[in-house]
Amino acid sequence: MDVGGTKVAAGVVDGAGVVLASIRRPTPDHSASEVADTIAAVVAELRADYEVKAVGIGAAGWIDADRSRVLFAPNLAWRDEPLRDEVSGRIGLPVVVENDANAMAWAEYRFGAGRGHRDLVCLTVGTGIGSGIVLGGELYRGAFGIGAETGHLRMVPDGHLCGCGNRGCWERYASGRALVRVARQIAASDPAAASAMLDACGGDAERLTGPEVTEAARKGDPAAIRCLTEIGRWLGEGMASLTAVLDPDRFVIGGGVSDSGELLLGPARERFAETVPGREHRPPAEVVIAELGSQAGLVGAADLARI
Repeated sequence: MDVGGTKVAAGVVDGAGVVLASIRRPTPDHSASEVADTIAAVVAELRADYEVKAVGIGAAGWIDADRSRVLFAPNLAWRDEPLRDEVSGRIGLPVVVENDANAMAWAEYRFGAGRGHRDLVCLTVGTGIGSGIVLGGELYRGAFGIGAETGHLRMVPDGHLCGCGNRGCWERYASGRALVRVARQIAASDPAAASAMLDACGGDAERLTGPEVTEAARKGDPAAIRCLTEIGRWLGEGMASLTAVLDPDRFVIGGGVSDSGELLLGPARERFAETVPGREHRPPAEVVIAELGSQAGLVGAADLARI
C-alpha cells in the first residue's frame, strides 16, 4: 500500500519486486477510521485473486520506531494513529507501517537504481523533498523512527517560511513548490523572457504549474531552463551537506520534478561537485534518476512487510 494525501495505491508484489496487480482509490481525508476502512477494502479486493501473506503500508507521515503508529501526517487525519493494529484487526494479516519515502528508498535499493549500492540516499523531489537513507544495507530510521527528514535541513537562515514552522528549509529551495515560485517570479517580472511559460498557462503567471515549466524547458525556453537550473543547484548544495555526514556512494532522485531529467540533474551534479567537502580528495558519489517511478512506494512497503 502507498497511502498519500489524495490516493491509496495498492499492489500485489512478488518476491522479485514485480507488481502482479494494482488498484487505486481516493484517500478519505477527514477520518482516520475511514482511511483504515479503505485500506482494508482494497486488501480484500486484491486477496480475492491472490494469496497475500502480509501487508506493508507506506504512509506519508512520521512513523514510530515499532513501525506501528503514525505519529503525525500533515495531509491526513492521523495524529498518534495506531494504524498497524487498526488495519490488522480488519484484515487478519500481519501489517507493517513505514514512511513512504523510506519505502521508496528500500524499493530502489532492492530492485531499482540503488541495486548493488549499500550506502545510498533516495530523494523524492516533488511538492517538498522526501528522503530515505540506506546505510550498510539497512534502512536508517533513527532512534524514534522519524529520521531522514532531510527536506527540513535549514539551508538559509531566516529564509522562506516552511510548512514545518521553520524558515529556510531545503525543500523551500529545491522542490516543485520552489520551482513554481521561481517561475512565477520570473514570469511576473520579465514577461518577455518567460513567454513560453506564459503561453502554457494562458498568460496568467499565478496559474503556472511545475509540469508546464518543465515542458517549456524541454522546448528550449531560456527562462524555464533557468528555473530548473536554480532548483538543481540547490539540490546539489543539499546533497553536498548530506555527503559530509553520510558519505553515500549514490544519490537516487525521484519524484515529479525529476521528470525533467538532466535539466535538473546536470546543475545538481555541477553544484554538488563544487561544494562537496574534500572534493579533491574523495571519490564522487553518483547522482542518478530513480527507476521504479510511481510504483516504488508500494513495492518497497511490500518488501519490508515480507522481510
